[in-house]
Amino acid sequence: MTSARSDLASIAALRSVQTRSISPENFDGSAGGGGRATEGTGASCARDLGPGWKISPSVDIKAGETFDLANIQGAGKITHIWITTHTDNWRTLILRAFWDGSDEPAVEVPYGDFFCNGWGVFAQVNSQAIAANPQGGFNSYWPMPFRDGARLTIENTSTVDVRVYYQVTYEIGGDYSQDGYFHAQWRRSNPLEELTPHVILEGIEGQGQYVGTYIAWGVNSNGWWGEGEIKFYLDDDTDYPTICGTGTEDYFGGAWNFDIPGEGYTEFSTPYLGMPQVIRPDGLYVSQQRFGMYRWHLLDPIHFATGIPKVDIQALGWRSGWRYLPLRDDIASTAMFYLDRPTARRPKSPSADDMEVHLGTAPVPDIGATPPRAPQG
Repeated sequence: MTSARSDLASIAALRSVQTRSISPENFDGSAGGGGRATEGTGASCARDLGPGWKISPSVDIKAGETFDLANIQGAGKITHIWITTHTDNWRTLILRAFWDGSDEPAVEVPYGDFFCNGWGVFAQVNSQAIAANPQGGFNSYWPMPFRDGARLTIENTSTVDVRVYYQVTYEIGGDYSQDGYFHAQWRRSNPLEELTPHVILEGIEGQGQYVGTYIAWGVNSNGWWGEGEIKFYLDDDTDYPTICGTGTEDYFGGAWNFDIPGEGYTEFSTPYLGMPQVIRPDGLYVSQQRFGMYRWHLLDPIHFATGIPKVDIQALGWRSGWRYLPLRDDIASTAMFYLDRPTARRPKSPSADDMEVHLGTAPVPDIGATPPRAPQG
């Protein structure tokens, strides 16, 4: 599986492809189709200016409904996604991608987690694949090739309407027949079952490469929480993995508990790995430590020939006597991989309750939420 490089070393190469872009100002990405809107969320603001002056910069998605962000015919490759919405929507929206007319999504991930912001609180991410910028400008540079159509959707699982701004840029005219399909799957253990690793991925059949992990990790006990190993079971592996890590912070590129003496947990974000988010207790309703970590296998993809039986990670801390303590934390993971087919075994679609995190700093998450969430019942 190969694709044309799109980096500084190859940017001068001339290629027989065309660039298209879908947004609320050009819903179908047609050539010359942008800026023609006569109605939209900005129409009132543009009433003195007329067409071409930001009449349709965003869309409103009603509670419980799904909106098509992009519907592309034929072969192509998505090269960039920019999107933004209010922080309170980051764990109530589900991002999905369907390739080649499939009814089953290859991507099904809560909006915030896909962009390394799983806790509904902004964290700056400066990586090659994902960039999260103030105040919630989310960018994906994961290449997403397809051979016979692509559809990106957003489902609003909340009880309120939400406003979303977005732009999906893609190319057409190239040969994508040898490229793998991009997949992303989300799983949450809340809390993790006793003496059981958290499953990141399982039951994948086919050839491909594993390329990335994001974890939103909520700690439910005192002490260090990251002694656990990540394990990659590849191809014919059964009881024992081919790749076995040495600790949670080691896998995400840190060391010694991410703890700089005198400073404590220290955020970092690099092109390929990072811990960009540390949420500290406030002594009241924000009672638990929460972390966001990513690892992109861009220079070190994990190749598999026939499948990935399983990827899992342990949650281990310490008890007295220098003994490991199995933990029961809140772990939500997103696994990214390329596969030789547009669909794969996946977990059940998450519900609003499955995804929920406590928004804000009030005793009830609905207090102060945007848009307002009135008492129910």
